[in-house]
Amino acid sequence: MTELKTKPTKKSVEQFLKKVENPTKREDSFKILELMREVTKEEPIMWGDSIVGFGNYHYQYASDREGNWPLVGFSPRKQNSTLYIMSGFGRYKEILKNLGKFKTGKSCLYINKLKDVNMQSLKELVFESVKHMKKEEP
Repeated sequence: MTELKTKPTKKSVEQFLKKVENPTKREDSFKILELMREVTKEEPIMWGDSIVGFGNYHYQYASDREGNWPLVGFSPRKQNSTLYIMSGFGRYKEILKNLGKFKTGKSCLYINKLKDVNMQSLKELVFESVKHMKKEEP
Protein backbone atom coordinates (compact mmCIF):
# COMPACT_ATOMS: atom_id res chain seq x y z
CA MET A 1 0.00 0.00 0.00
CA THR A 2 1.31 3.44 -0.92
CA GLU A 3 2.10 5.74 1.98
CA LEU A 4 0.65 9.24 1.92
CA LYS A 5 3.40 11.73 1.02
CA THR A 6 1.77 14.81 2.56
CA LYS A 7 2.55 14.75 6.28
CA PRO A 8 3.02 17.32 9.03
CA THR A 9 6.40 19.06 8.96
CA LYS A 10 8.32 21.43 11.21
CA LYS A 11 8.42 24.10 8.47
CA SER A 12 7.32 27.61 9.40
CA VAL A 13 3.79 28.54 8.33
CA GLU A 14 4.63 32.26 8.60
CA GLN A 15 7.71 31.92 6.39
CA PHE A 16 5.74 29.92 3.83
CA LEU A 17 2.96 32.53 3.65
CA LYS A 18 5.41 35.44 3.48
CA LYS A 19 6.82 33.89 0.28
CA VAL A 20 3.47 33.96 -1.55
CA GLU A 21 4.29 36.15 -4.55
CA ASN A 22 0.93 37.73 -5.27
CA PRO A 23 0.35 40.45 -2.62
CA THR A 24 -3.45 40.01 -2.59
CA LYS A 25 -3.16 36.24 -2.25
CA ARG A 26 -0.54 36.69 0.50
CA GLU A 27 -2.83 39.07 2.42
CA ASP A 28 -5.79 36.72 1.89
CA SER A 29 -3.68 33.81 3.18
CA PHE A 30 -2.98 35.56 6.46
CA LYS A 31 -6.71 36.32 6.84
CA ILE A 32 -7.60 32.67 6.19
CA LEU A 33 -4.89 31.67 8.67
CA GLU A 34 -6.46 33.79 11.40
CA LEU A 35 -10.00 32.67 10.58
CA MET A 36 -9.04 28.99 10.80
CA ARG A 37 -6.97 29.53 13.93
CA GLU A 38 -9.93 31.26 15.60
CA VAL A 39 -12.47 28.62 14.57
CA THR A 40 -10.35 25.54 15.36
CA LYS A 41 -8.53 26.88 18.44
CA GLU A 42 -5.51 25.07 16.96
CA GLU A 43 -2.12 26.30 15.84
CA PRO A 44 -1.33 25.87 12.13
CA ILE A 45 1.08 23.21 10.90
CA MET A 46 2.63 22.84 7.48
CA TRP A 47 1.57 19.62 5.81
CA GLY A 48 4.12 18.90 3.10
CA ASP A 49 5.45 21.92 1.24
CA SER A 50 2.27 23.85 0.54
CA ILE A 51 -0.69 23.02 2.81
CA VAL A 52 -1.42 24.86 6.04
CA GLY A 53 -3.44 22.52 8.26
CA PHE A 54 -5.26 22.79 11.57
CA GLY A 55 -5.87 19.82 13.85
CA ASN A 56 -5.95 16.33 12.39
CA TYR A 57 -8.07 13.25 12.10
CA HIS A 58 -7.46 9.64 11.23
CA TYR A 59 -9.29 8.08 8.30
CA GLN A 60 -9.62 4.54 7.02
CA TYR A 61 -11.30 3.58 3.77
CA ALA A 62 -13.08 0.30 3.04
CA SER A 63 -9.98 -0.61 1.00
CA ASP A 64 -8.02 -0.49 4.31
CA ARG A 65 -6.07 2.51 3.11
CA GLU A 66 -5.64 4.83 6.07
CA GLY A 67 -3.79 7.91 7.21
CA ASN A 68 -3.97 11.26 8.95
CA TRP A 69 -5.06 14.58 7.51
CA PRO A 70 -5.88 18.07 8.83
CA LEU A 71 -9.43 18.74 10.02
CA VAL A 72 -9.33 21.84 7.83
CA GLY A 73 -6.62 23.63 5.90
CA PHE A 74 -5.69 25.77 2.94
CA SER A 75 -3.09 26.37 0.30
CA PRO A 76 -2.43 29.60 -1.61
CA ARG A 77 -2.10 28.18 -5.13
CA LYS A 78 -1.21 30.32 -8.15
CA GLN A 79 -4.65 29.94 -9.72
CA ASN A 80 -6.67 30.40 -6.48
CA SER A 81 -6.71 29.79 -2.76
CA THR A 82 -7.75 26.23 -2.05
CA LEU A 83 -9.50 25.56 1.24
CA TYR A 84 -9.76 21.94 2.35
CA ILE A 85 -13.24 21.38 3.78
CA MET A 86 -12.88 17.72 4.65
CA SER A 87 -16.55 17.02 5.32
CA GLY A 88 -17.43 17.99 1.73
CA PHE A 89 -20.24 20.39 0.84
CA GLY A 90 -23.48 18.40 0.64
CA ARG A 91 -24.75 19.40 4.07
CA TYR A 92 -23.89 23.11 3.69
CA LYS A 93 -26.17 24.23 0.85
CA GLU A 94 -27.65 27.12 2.88
CA ILE A 95 -24.21 28.43 3.87
CA LEU A 96 -22.95 28.15 0.29
CA LYS A 97 -25.93 30.20 -0.99
CA ASN A 98 -24.56 33.19 0.93
CA LEU A 99 -20.85 32.54 0.42
CA GLY A 100 -20.33 34.50 -2.80
CA LYS A 101 -18.01 33.64 -5.69
CA PHE A 102 -16.31 30.22 -5.47
CA LYS A 103 -15.99 26.77 -7.02
CA THR A 104 -15.88 23.40 -5.33
CA GLY A 105 -14.34 19.99 -5.82
CA LYS A 106 -15.04 16.97 -3.61
CA SER A 107 -13.52 18.57 -0.50
CA CYS A 108 -11.89 21.65 -2.02
CA LEU A 109 -13.27 25.17 -1.97
CA TYR A 110 -11.60 27.34 -4.59
CA ILE A 111 -11.60 31.09 -4.00
CA ASN A 112 -9.94 33.58 -6.31
CA LYS A 113 -10.03 36.56 -3.90
CA LEU A 114 -11.37 36.76 -0.36
CA LYS A 115 -13.14 40.00 -1.20
CA ASP A 116 -15.39 37.88 -3.45
CA VAL A 117 -16.79 35.90 -0.49
CA ASN A 118 -18.85 36.62 2.60
CA MET A 119 -16.38 36.15 5.48
CA GLN A 120 -19.11 35.33 8.01
CA SER A 121 -20.39 32.54 5.75
CA LEU A 122 -16.84 31.26 5.24
CA LYS A 123 -16.30 31.21 9.00
CA GLU A 124 -19.57 29.33 9.48
CA LEU A 125 -18.61 26.80 6.80
CA VAL A 126 -15.23 26.13 8.43
CA PHE A 127 -16.86 25.90 11.89
CA GLU A 128 -19.56 23.45 10.76
CA SER A 129 -17.09 21.29 8.85
CA VAL A 130 -14.68 21.06 11.79
CA LYS A 131 -17.59 20.26 14.13
CA HIS A 132 -18.68 17.47 11.79
CA MET A 133 -15.14 16.09 11.43
CA LYS A 134 -14.76 15.99 15.21
CA LYS A 135 -17.97 13.94 15.22
CA GLU A 136 -19.80 16.49 17.32
CA GLU A 137 -22.78 16.10 15.00
CA PRO A 138 -24.09 13.21 12.86
